[in-house]
Amino acid sequence: MVESIIICIDRLSNSVNVIQLGLNSLLLKQLDDIYIFSYYQEASITMISRKIKSFISIFLITLSILLISPLVYGQNETSNGDKIDGYPVVLNDQILFKIQAPTGSFSSEERAETITTRLEKFAEDNSLSIDSIKLESSDNITSIIAEDKILATLTEEDADAARKSRQELAEEYLEIIKTSVNQFREERTLTARIFSLVWTLIATLSLFLILKIINIIFPRIFNLLNRWRETIIPSLRIQNVELITSAQVAEVLIGIIKFIRVIIFLAIIFLYIPFVLSFFPLTRKISSKIFDYILQANLFIYESVINYIPNIFMVGLIVLCTYYIIRFCKFIFKELERGNITIPGFYQDWATPTYNILQFLIIALAAVIAFPYLPGFDSPAFRGISVFLGILFSLGSTSAVANTVGGVILIYTRAFQLGDRVQIGDIIGDIEDKTLLVTRIRTPKNVIVTLPNATVLNSNVINFSASARETGIPLIISTTITLGYDVPWRKVHQVLLAAADMTNSLLKDPKPFVLQTSLDDFYVSYELNVYTDKTRKLFYIYSDLHQHIQDKCNESDIEILSPHYSALRDGNQNTIPANYLPKDYQIPGFKIENLGK
Repeated sequence: MVESIIICIDRLSNSVNVIQLGLNSLLLKQLDDIYIFSYYQEASITMISRKIKSFISIFLITLSILLISPLVYGQNETSNGDKIDGYPVVLNDQILFKIQAPTGSFSSEERAETITTRLEKFAEDNSLSIDSIKLESSDNITSIIAEDKILATLTEEDADAARKSRQELAEEYLEIIKTSVNQFREERTLTARIFSLVWTLIATLSLFLILKIINIIFPRIFNLLNRWRETIIPSLRIQNVELITSAQVAEVLIGIIKFIRVIIFLAIIFLYIPFVLSFFPLTRKISSKIFDYILQANLFIYESVINYIPNIFMVGLIVLCTYYIIRFCKFIFKELERGNITIPGFYQDWATPTYNILQFLIIALAAVIAFPYLPGFDSPAFRGISVFLGILFSLGSTSAVANTVGGVILIYTRAFQLGDRVQIGDIIGDIEDKTLLVTRIRTPKNVIVTLPNATVLNSNVINFSASARETGIPLIISTTITLGYDVPWRKVHQVLLAAADMTNSLLKDPKPFVLQTSLDDFYVSYELNVYTDKTRKLFYIYSDLHQHIQDKCNESDIEILSPHYSALRDGNQNTIPANYLPKDYQIPGFKIENLGK
């Protein structure tokens, strides 16, 4: 039977990679089924054939594991021992007894290995009868023999170590060996192997049935929770304040149940493999090892949780205190923002950024206090990660820190507020957003410009809206025209003030005024100053004001000349637009007059 198994192993060795790919695809398919709610659709012939193929794949994979496992994990491996407790004699993956005393030049470990090898050879040879195993005593030793072949020898030192007489110890070992050899041979008969394959088939069918039930039950639970969102599942409230809506509670419950479903699925897979391996003698040791690993992992988790309970209470207390401190600070700063609470020198627009900064500091302090109570805080891995993150942050956060500091300074210097019309460098626009890192400006052409706060802090910030918002004094805007000395300045003042009066979005009170800013070689500079509180319409105000200045100058027969405009006036067409000239206007001719001596 062993030879046939070896032949099967040789035939399957070339298909191991294909089987592994089949296992991976099958596991991925089952994981996908966990998260698909459309499992209930009517199964087609293709789906049925796919399920049959999956079943055959699992069965073949399990069979291949059973056949290949002896190569990976040989049964000649014995349990470790020591000089005090002795070294074990193993057969059929079971410890029969331990050898504690050496004999002559043979150590106890060598004796145990020799006896194990002899018993394995005897058990594998079905031609040798179990009844042939008997005792043979002499003056100093008792031997366990089988058809003139010595299986084991026991000395007085072995009896003294076991605290029994040599004869009693030999008879006890004889019965253990017979029972173990008989069990070894029975488990390797053709009937036993057929039963093992049948049990493997039943276990695989059970696995499919359990996965089918899981994929039926959990989607129904999800649908039920979705129907209960606004009816049975309540929202979390404190008096009239709704902390978490019923829909959010349902989403949390669905997420928890999905996580539980994944855990159940993985647990079934991990239990299925060692359970099937335990049906076959050649893989029983692997099965026991896997069960031991699972048990040790669960015990470790259980002990860790039990030992961590005091720290959990401490972390919970820190979290609870931090939560209520933040809630209290939020209440105070909300009232400061609304103006219900006032602090001299503290502006209302400082409330939200100050709360955000204070919240960050409180959370950082709570994290520093809670870190020593977290699992693995003192481990070298945690320390290494902490050092790595610290170096990474220090090397890569120079500009970020500079922008953050700049953002804090801009907040508390109150250079601008949201919606203000500002000019930063060459950029003019409205403040769209301001954060600790960047400031966003929307230009009059709806272009969003993002400026780092460090750049804003190092630039000149011109705020057109601050004066009207904070002091009630409207903004003064001005425009300059240049006219020749031949135009009376009083007439110019009158024309400019009339143009300002016609322009919308300008204030009538305070009244606009005109300043003569310079007397140049060819012209006089007249500056029209007007008041407005519509700072977001500056571009339109300037455009309308210039149009009205042109109209009023033309109506008053005033030519707006360029600074160095020159013309031979006598006999030339007037530069005023034709619709402003009299209907009987004619182009005058040249005149030559005597200027006298």
